[in-house]
Amino acid sequence: MNLLDAFQKARKASRDMCLPLITEDYIPQPIEFASPPKWSLGHTSWFFEEFILKYHLEGYKPFHPMYNFLFNSYYEGAGSRTRRDSRGHLSRPSVDEVYAYRHHVDEQMAKLLSKGVNSELGELITLGINHEQQHQELFYTDMKYTFSLNPLFPAYGDRAYCEEGTSGEEQFISMQEGLYKTGHVGNGFSYDNEQPLHKTFIHSFEICDTLISNGSYLEFMEDGGYRNHEYWHEEGWKWLNTNGIDHPLYWHLQNGRWFQYTLAGVREVNPKHPVSHITYYEASAFAAWKGMRLPTEFEWEAASDRFNWGDRWEWTESAYLPYPGYKKAKGTVGEYNGKFMVSQKVLRGGSVVTPTGHSRKTYRNFFHPHLGWQFTGIRLAKS
Repeated sequence: MNLLDAFQKARKASRDMCLPLITEDYIPQPIEFASPPKWSLGHTSWFFEEFILKYHLEGYKPFHPMYNFLFNSYYEGAGSRTRRDSRGHLSRPSVDEVYAYRHHVDEQMAKLLSKGVNSELGELITLGINHEQQHQELFYTDMKYTFSLNPLFPAYGDRAYCEEGTSGEEQFISMQEGLYKTGHVGNGFSYDNEQPLHKTFIHSFEICDTLISNGSYLEFMEDGGYRNHEYWHEEGWKWLNTNGIDHPLYWHLQNGRWFQYTLAGVREVNPKHPVSHITYYEASAFAAWKGMRLPTEFEWEAASDRFNWGDRWEWTESAYLPYPGYKKAKGTVGEYNGKFMVSQKVLRGGSVVTPTGHSRKTYRNFFHPHLGWQFTGIRLAKS
């Protein structure tokens, strides 16, 4: 697929995901981490305008003088911006005006790409396409969180997503100690935080070939897992008690049976499906209850060819840190990953809402330990 086709395919996918929405769905932002669809549609367009069109298409003028302020996310080098927790306060521009902005950017990008681009610019455009795909994944998770707070529990569509995949009997894969290569290699796209390729010494370990199921997690709950401080990090125990947490996000107990909100509405929890929307704190506590642990990201990558992955983002025991020899990209685009390498945990694998072709075994997702609104799950390891 050439670059123009890849660009247009990604842009169309974002529009298609919004087809089930009504106008009122585009605006709400109930919590800071869940951006509203209207803002995301504008932001992904701004990315191409700010980093590509302004500097590489002769005579290009920004679509609107204030859109840089409205749709910049966190790029200090791109100037001031609206507060992250205020994205849902924007009744204007209208949804139609944001779509007009997207159409304008698409037309101008097609004009630029039709002239041909050098390899450096091509890499930047590919980064923009992958950035758009990241926001497509976020669209589902953000929309689910927003809909879940509505007492009507509206359905986005017919597919629940969290019911994808199965968790069979837990079998453990043995891995021998030795030097393993970690990081991206090859000519395909990768983010700078996946580089450089380097060697990591790993002690012998075992890793489960399947994700933890709802049924196994229910056993943890019924055994008092949320009430026993011995399983929890101090910070996780404080989070649990401060927020009154005693079950996974989106779960509801009704007449002694557990149900969960899904993108297809409320469904009864199926014990055979992989557990979803688990925080690092909960994943770590569950592992401690089982007398095991979470794998490091290096163990996960070393063993990843020996088990199926991609149904859930999987928490690892690794802090999000730079690889040896890591170098941030120059300029504003260098803010994409490096400046977040503090106080976060790495997740590996991808999920049921990750766009096709966007996952790879070296991909390093990262979130703060208390967040579980992504389709996150648990894979166990032991030494």
